[in-house]
Amino acid sequence: DFVKITNILLSEKNVFSEQIASVAVSAIGPCMLPIDNSGSPLYSGILYGVDTRATKEIKFLNETIGEEKIFNFGGNTLTSQSIGPKILWLKNNHPEIYKKADKIVTSTTFVVKKLTNKCVIDHYTAANFTPLYDKSKLKWSDELSKGIIDISKLPELKWSTEIAGYITEKASLDTGLPKGVPVTVGTIDAAAEAISVGVKEIGDMMIMYGSTMFFIGLTSRNKSNKTLWSAPWLFEDEYALMAGTSTSGTITQWFKKEFAKDLNSDTVFEKLTKLAEKSPIGSNNLITLPYFSGERTPIQNPNACGIIFGLNLTHTRGDIYRSIIEGISFGANHIIETFKDSGFIPNKLFAVGGGVKNKIWTTAVSDISGLDQIVKSKTLGAAYGNAFLAALSIRDVKRTDIIDWNSNLLT
Repeated sequence: DFVKITNILLSEKNVFSEQIASVAVSAIGPCMLPIDNSGSPLYSGILYGVDTRATKEIKFLNETIGEEKIFNFGGNTLTSQSIGPKILWLKNNHPEIYKKADKIVTSTTFVVKKLTNKCVIDHYTAANFTPLYDKSKLKWSDELSKGIIDISKLPELKWSTEIAGYITEKASLDTGLPKGVPVTVGTIDAAAEAISVGVKEIGDMMIMYGSTMFFIGLTSRNKSNKTLWSAPWLFEDEYALMAGTSTSGTITQWFKKEFAKDLNSDTVFEKLTKLAEKSPIGSNNLITLPYFSGERTPIQNPNACGIIFGLNLTHTRGDIYRSIIEGISFGANHIIETFKDSGFIPNKLFAVGGGVKNKIWTTAVSDISGLDQIVKSKTLGAAYGNAFLAALSIRDVKRTDIIDWNSNLLT
């Protein structure tokens, strides 16, 4: 995909290779991918918190190490978001692959290694490798890693805007990018998405509306909360609290597939939204619990199930669809309330992602939470954030430029 995108940009979009000064990458995460010494995958990447296969390993590590010890060490409890249990799952179920692995990486690390032959990871991503990352000391630690992994198999730690390396000759031939162009360490897509909409100051929060919902709030202190996630932010001496649902847009996709087969696939969501608009607030007394694939924050329960409650023969397809959106929105508010309970009060709430096109969804979140949301007239997403981080890495812009850089897009 990366090669395809760069080839399109360089051949069809009037972008010339000599114009490219630096490259920044973000990708889905946190994930777990074993690679050999050439950077080739040895197994399919195991995704972030939506992949719950390591439940037994979480239980084992909590029992053998201790939940409090794990939390105090890394600032995070073990959940389906944690990479440590996923590594242990690989070791337990595919020991031959684990032994062959030169490194255990995440998706951004994988792409950067292909471009530069350097194996690096940013601190923000690394904090999700519980219980392998010591958040207070900002380093990998073998204090709790016995039986999980030799930490020499983990990537080198750096900050997101540090230069990881330079485009190699092979990468240049594959991508069309000039050899020798600097490549940053990069980060997870949601973090780059937050940068893209102007999340910059302490108290700023991003809500990403997508297949799942993701929340990032910037803090000045190294705070931790057992029902949220915490990490160093992309820059030194800054921190973040995060949260995420297991489902959101994926439920609407499920509804489309199972209950809207008669509607034109190109306009199905537009038609479903119009039907939902005819349903009153409260969806005619329908209640949906959106736990269709367990739940991440704040209940951290991979076995939670979804419910559509209160159905009777008077309910319409629009009622059910609206109830699903409202259920997702109440789930978002549950997370916002958890942030508040931890002492984080959002100053500005930036909304981003494909779901912001659904006015019922964004309106429901604001109505339920009582918080206004800032929505940009254009949201180019993580790639836009990456462009800024790439410019920042070569000092082409300053941190303080983030707001000015895209403030004209505010609506």
